[in-house]
Amino acid sequence: MRSFYQFLMTFRGEKSPDNQSRLADWVFFDHDFPKHSKDYDEISSYLEWNSPFPGALVVFDELWDKYKLKENK
Repeated sequence: MRSFYQFLMTFRGEKSPDNQSRLADWVFFDHDFPKHSKDYDEISSYLEWNSPFPGALVVFDELWDKYKLKENK
């Protein structure tokens, strides 16, 4: 199973950015993001302290659900 970071990178670089791609782009440039983590609590806690924009945690939760569905096939 790939890390959440690897999954998130599939949302980068949209021509018409939405909140999912904004979060992915921000994480790409954040050198402290836990890039190898597959743990919800670790990533959620990090984003709570370092939220890049209002609503980022809601976007994270939505993406986490997609991640779990895709990676647990």
